[in-house]
Amino acid sequence: MITKTRKITESAMLLAIAILLELAAKMFIPEMPFGGQVTLVSMLPVVLISYRHGMRWGFVASFTYALLEMALGAKTVSAAFLPGYFGDGTMIANAICMCLLDYVVAYTLLGLGGIFRNKIKNPATALACGALVALGARYVSHILSGYILFSGYASWYFTQDGFPAWGAWLVENLNPTVLGITYSVVYNGMYMIPEMVLTTVVALLLGKNKFITQKKDQ
Repeated sequence: MITKTRKITESAMLLAIAILLELAAKMFIPEMPFGGQVTLVSMLPVVLISYRHGMRWGFVASFTYALLEMALGAKTVSAAFLPGYFGDGTMIANAICMCLLDYVVAYTLLGLGGIFRNKIKNPATALACGALVALGARYVSHILSGYILFSGYASWYFTQDGFPAWGAWLVENLNPTVLGITYSVVYNGMYMIPEMVLTTVVALLLGKNKFITQKKDQ
């Protein structure tokens, strides 16, 4: 059984590693034009907290991580509350929606990382599957945000110069609702799907180390 002080200390260290991995990625991996980026598996340390200490503590840690992400994205968050970001006028409701779905909900869902720790016997597989579910849940939150807030850009996005021909086909054949959802799935998938794959693979490899996947609440 681990003491509360050690649990807090370990979680703080893993959160710090997560932030450092993201900052390192920003140095040489380009960000997407409208937000989002593939990182150096920066969310795996947060997933690991949930696996080692249980989902209840995992959600506490991931909520803290969500707040840290909002601080890192302060420029984007503050801009969302200014006139013109979502169109004419200051759309406070949209800005709040963005903060919730793209930050608070999206990153807090990483607490699902420990969902399989007592259901799959192989620790590496349990950690990898938990990482896939956790990041998949984050992806869904971004899809919802993208559809609600930015689906109006779908037609432009799919028909801009250089986009594959199937983009124009989507615009011509899908109704606005389906087109908006497809846009959000495609755009957010461009960084979330590689991130999910990389994180799952690394989790599977690191999970073979018994020290890393040791459960600290048992």
